Amino acid sequence: MTLTQRLNPRLHLAAAIGWAVFGVVTLAALVTANFAAALAERQARADAEGQLAELATQVRDAVSMNLETRRSLLQATAAQISASGDHSASAMLRTLAAVRIQFPEMAWLAVADATGHVQVGTPGQGTGGDVSNQTWFREGQVRAFVELQAPVARATSAAVTKPSALVAAAPLAPSQGPVGGVIAAELSWSWVEGLVTRMQDALNKHRQLELMVADREGRLLVGPEGWPGHHLQSERDPTEGGAYVVGSRAQLRLAHDLGLGWTTIVRQPADIALAPARTTRRTVFAVVFMAGLLAAVAAALATKLLTRRLSALAAEAQAVRRGTQRSLAVPAGADEVSSIGATLVEVVDHLQAEKLALHTLNVELDHRVAERTARIERLAEDARHAAVTRERLRIARDLHDTLAHSMMALLTQVRLVRKLRTRMAPDELDAELGRAEAVATTGLAEARAAINQIRGSGVRDSGLGPALQELARRFGERSGLALNLGIDARSEAHADERAETVFRIVEEALRNVERHAQATQVRLQLRCQPVATGTEVQIDVTDDGIGFDPSLPQTGHFGLRGMQEQAALIHAELLLKSHPGQGTSVQLRYAA
Repeated sequence: MTLTQRLNPRLHLAAAIGWAVFGVVTLAALVTANFAAALAERQARADAEGQLAELATQVRDAVSMNLETRRSLLQATAAQISASGDHSASAMLRTLAAVRIQFPEMAWLAVADATGHVQVGTPGQGTGGDVSNQTWFREGQVRAFVELQAPVARATSAAVTKPSALVAAAPLAPSQGPVGGVIAAELSWSWVEGLVTRMQDALNKHRQLELMVADREGRLLVGPEGWPGHHLQSERDPTEGGAYVVGSRAQLRLAHDLGLGWTTIVRQPADIALAPARTTRRTVFAVVFMAGLLAAVAAALATKLLTRRLSALAAEAQAVRRGTQRSLAVPAGADEVSSIGATLVEVVDHLQAEKLALHTLNVELDHRVAERTARIERLAEDARHAAVTRERLRIARDLHDTLAHSMMALLTQVRLVRKLRTRMAPDELDAELGRAEAVATTGLAEARAAINQIRGSGVRDSGLGPALQELARRFGERSGLALNLGIDARSEAHADERAETVFRIVEEALRNVERHAQATQVRLQLRCQPVATGTEVQIDVTDDGIGFDPSLPQTGHFGLRGMQEQAALIHAELLLKSHPGQGTSVQLRYAA
């Protein structure tokens, strides 16, 4: 037995139990793995979001510290200018230039008086300009202040904007400098972006982290390519449908006091952040699957061990079925196998007894069949003899209707000529001999036609309808009478022995019309109509001849009797209607 057959659950109970256990354990492995993976994924996502939030906190604090450092530097510069005894434009310009050299991210520095006019400034901010309408000037008179410059449209899309710079301002000490004066500096936005990029590079150690910074309205200031300028949640989803795990911290700790209110966001691809959970899923599935496989093998082996007696009983049953063994041995014990074995033994013994009885009955039936066969053969011989007798009667009727009539007419003509030959003129004698010759010729033709009909009428080949059409054609050519013909097309299906008998009856009826009726018109109709028991066939042959009285005996004429006998043979109903001077109607009706 091959391994495939041993593992076929349809052939072995142990294989079926093993496969069942394997299927159940595999399903349990899938459910357990998915459940464990779902728990692990939720925990891993929560842990990843917590770690990313901590990283966002670090980024937030780093950005806050750098901004606070520049603000403190601007406050220190304001204190230095205020404390200096030289408040000339050149002295303040030297101080501002020194600061800009040390901190190149400051695009320009300037000092404005209390009226909002720029007293001195580095390149990028000219002197004499009026900045009193600038927010940083008004706020800078009161406190240290940082604001975003108005965003400008990007070249790629007019609808997507980003900030141009940061502007920081601090008041000058009123006791030492210009009263209400303000010192201001512009921090380039590229410095902010570079600061975030450096922090991202420092954090991104094979973790593919991405940093984002958004303002208080949720508009993204720093982020991946194509994202800055868009509003989070309403325009862009940081998780991108669950593809990323996101952690965020709102409101920069120090920058919030400066009026910025930024939010830092750190995100990581979910495939990387949740990789431990997915590894857990595969591990759990593999462990449970292997455990299930081992359990299935153990179940199959245990089942095979426990069903050895049942397998032996099945082998004996197969031997009985093949005929190599006649009975079964009842297995020892009192369990289900023993009970099944005892039941099978009773069934097999009963079947063997029935088999023996069936064999005896078959022998008896064979003997009876032989007897019935011999009897049927005798009946068949009798039937053949009856058929031959019927055929002889039919031939006798045909010869009577053809050859006998002709011979009788010829005999009458010859007797007349013999008696009157001495009294007849030569012309009359020739005329009588000519009529005798015509009678002989007609009798010969009718005899040949009868012989042809005996050999075959053509009904078997073409069907009843076409055969009657051919008969009517020959009748019209021979008699010269007008024949009204109506044949149902469904009659072609009738081509059996009964149809041949019907054909002969119609042929005899037309022959009687030709010889005795002296008619001018003849009508032949064949109809097939459905009835409750099948199909009914009706044939009508009607003429307008001299008619006769059917109740009077017709001495020496056997045509009508022959038609009635033939109708009786096929269980048909034959009706004859005729009156002197009113023509004749022959109607034949039978169930096909």
